[in-house]
Amino acid sequence: MTADSLEAGHDEHDDEAPRPTGLLDVLSVAAVALDTRGRIVFWTPQAEELFGYSSQEALGKPAARLLVQPEHLEAVVSLFTEVLETGRGWAGAFPIRHKDGSSRLTEFRTMRLLDDLGDVYALGIAADHTLLQRVETDLALCERLISQSPIGLALLDPDLRYLLVNPALERIDGTPAEDHIGRHLRETLPFPDIDTVESALRQVLTTGTSLLDQYHVGRSPAETGQEHAWSLSFYRLEDPGGRVLGAAVSVVDVTERHRAAAEADRARRRLALIADASARVGTALDVEQTAHELAEIAAPALADVVAVDVLDSALACRRMRRPDNGPELFRALALKAAHPTVAVRAADPPGNVACYEGDRLVTLCVHTGRPVLVRRVGPHDLPRIARDAEAGALLAEAGVHSYLAVPLIAHGEVLGVLDLKRTRNPAPFDDDDVVLAAELAGRAAVAIDNARWFQSVRNTALTLQRSLLPEHAAHHPGLELASRYQPAQATSEVGGDWYDVIPLTGEKTALVVGDVMGNGIDAAATMGRLRTATCAYADLDLDPGAVLQHLDKITCDLEHYIVTCLYAVYDPGTGQCCVANAGHMPPALARPGDAPRLLELPAAAPLGVGGVRFETTSVALHPDDVLVLYTDGLVETRQHAIDDRLNALLDLLDEPRRPLEETCDVLLHGLRHPDDHDDVALLIARAV
Repeated sequence: MTADSLEAGHDEHDDEAPRPTGLLDVLSVAAVALDTRGRIVFWTPQAEELFGYSSQEALGKPAARLLVQPEHLEAVVSLFTEVLETGRGWAGAFPIRHKDGSSRLTEFRTMRLLDDLGDVYALGIAADHTLLQRVETDLALCERLISQSPIGLALLDPDLRYLLVNPALERIDGTPAEDHIGRHLRETLPFPDIDTVESALRQVLTTGTSLLDQYHVGRSPAETGQEHAWSLSFYRLEDPGGRVLGAAVSVVDVTERHRAAAEADRARRRLALIADASARVGTALDVEQTAHELAEIAAPALADVVAVDVLDSALACRRMRRPDNGPELFRALALKAAHPTVAVRAADPPGNVACYEGDRLVTLCVHTGRPVLVRRVGPHDLPRIARDAEAGALLAEAGVHSYLAVPLIAHGEVLGVLDLKRTRNPAPFDDDDVVLAAELAGRAAVAIDNARWFQSVRNTALTLQRSLLPEHAAHHPGLELASRYQPAQATSEVGGDWYDVIPLTGEKTALVVGDVMGNGIDAAATMGRLRTATCAYADLDLDPGAVLQHLDKITCDLEHYIVTCLYAVYDPGTGQCCVANAGHMPPALARPGDAPRLLELPAAAPLGVGGVRFETTSVALHPDDVLVLYTDGLVETRQHAIDDRLNALLDLLDEPRRPLEETCDVLLHGLRHPDDHDDVALLIARAV
């Protein structure tokens, strides 16, 4: 070992010598040596700092006279003699006279020294008593803070091995303090993202920048199965000389805050889901669409696989007394999966009707009118969930681990079931899920109930209206005919539009198109009454204007109804068509070689106004002329001017020799739109 290495404190067998800690510099420990006569023979720079005397002022001087107040001189001499004679050291605090004349309480450790010649000396090690007290207090305070702190604290060396652990951290990771020492951080802390934690600590060691309130979630070994959340903060530790000692880690259990935040977030998501359902479920009076909207809302927000099944009797609007047990007939309306899964193959496809026995959970749900919850699905549960053994095997393959069925109840009647299954979502259904599913099911059930009754009434009205429309032959004397009736497409409402073809004497034919303002069964029934009256007056061979006059009187007796009507009589013998109009859309005439045009007829009020005279206009129909009678639902829209629509109608009649059935299709396809809110009656006649 060389002098250089000794001076640097370097061991030639080490790559790098340990650096001094700096603690002695903090304490500023002074050393003073006295010979047997009490004279100062050694004086360190720290002694000069502590007592105020330079080495030139102190060396060779009697220590008692220089450093001791007169009143303490006797005691000091006695103590000095005892140390030299007995060799026993002394430790304690003693007031020393500073150069400035003040007394400084100083902590001493005194002992006898012998040199190689046998000479005796007294050595005193001294430090400021106040400074030592402060250091001692700081150490005691730090120790108490660390040991009594409810926050988990750990000191780590630069290799992230434990140097110190407080009791709070013992409780957090379930490992005694002594078992931490020397182990790496990853061996005790229960964080799944421990790699991230260690990376953050190494960054703190490198940069010196602290990281505060790092959020981590894990399961404490001391509480098996309990999920906890902790807030971690990392600091770099340095000695007064700037040497990196390691890192400090503080761990605060914030599980309650984590759970409260998670619950608040869950509540917000549930409220958002309910608000979303209020806006998206029941947008149309259609049972299938409402069921589909409910399934779209519930997957994946509530379940991985969602099915909406309605009792077949409820769809038929038949109120049936639910049996306590026994099978039920369900019609599948909607099926939605949040991700591809074989569980879809285990469900009934929408539109299918399936019978479920009384031991199935969906049947139990509609029988009791209460939710059925299977938090954790086992092999014995699948046969009660699936329709058959094959479907049960598919559900097992899909990993269905939790099941919930909620009844669809509206106005006290059970309509069907909202069926929910979880596969990828690891959490089982809980009571909060039951409440949320019941809320969604209740809102959807009201919409389904409204839709099924509306569809029932509409179907009744449509059946009534279609039964009142004529079943005429395609050919009458001198005429070729085609007709269509189409209900409103946007609202699926049935109106009071009608057409009629009435054979008259002398091979004449009456052509009628009318529109009762309004919709539903009442409008259809009124249309039937007016059609019957029209047929009766037509048999009297009256002028078209006279027929409308009689119909006007009848309409006046019908409460709150206004009717438009066009009545025409074609005589093949003369080729003349006599027409009278009661507030109706003008008919269109397409003649080969000429541009299609609207017939100009005298304006008149609708039927039901009363006291109006209806004029008859005669129009010649040549062979191959096409006469188009229609209701306003064909041309009127909310977005376009009526003149533009009438011009569009005429443009579609550019080929008079087109087959009449094809002409009907061309007009309906070219003029009708999905957002049309009115029904339409169309009657086309070609002179032959």
